[in-house]
Amino acid sequence: MSDLWELFVSFARAGLFGFGGGPSMIPLIQVEVVEVRGWLTRDAFLDAFAFGNALPGPIATKLAGYVGYQVAGAAGAVVGLLAVTMPTIVAMIALASAYLRFRDHAAVQRFLAGVRPVVVALLALVVWDFAPAALAVAPVWWANLPLWAIAGVALFVSLRRDPHPALLIAAGGLLGLLVAP
Repeated sequence: MSDLWELFVSFARAGLFGFGGGPSMIPLIQVEVVEVRGWLTRDAFLDAFAFGNALPGPIATKLAGYVGYQVAGAAGAVVGLLAVTMPTIVAMIALASAYLRFRDHAAVQRFLAGVRPVVVALLALVVWDFAPAALAVAPVWWANLPLWAIAGVALFVSLRRDPHPALLIAAGGLLGLLVAP
């Protein structure tokens, strides 16, 4: 199978089954990119994820473009971007009128009530998977305390102040320059 076709299939899967938007696609993309295809290691995927979060726009499209470029150059980036976005575009066009018509029905409300906790669980899984690699850079655990502190402060500030994520990302990067092992 050609690289472009494999990119299309992998990112179309994420686009088709990534209910809830970009963040819910991250575990799907990670499985395709790291476990199924082996295009990136877990650490390289975490780096791409972190780098992508430092840029504006949806994370799923940034990962699709990045991985596509890594695998097959500019054509791969285009294929990855199209594959991850086309299912959403088609689904939105097809389902928007139905949703607008039936959104107040009890069955639709109950369905969405069941989907929301799954999306939260998938995001928690991403945190669970990424935390060891993101916070365990140094050879001994106590040398990682600055990274744990950055994570803790970011969480505390987010819960108390609701800052823009770009500010937290920039502050974390600057703190990392100063204190990361």
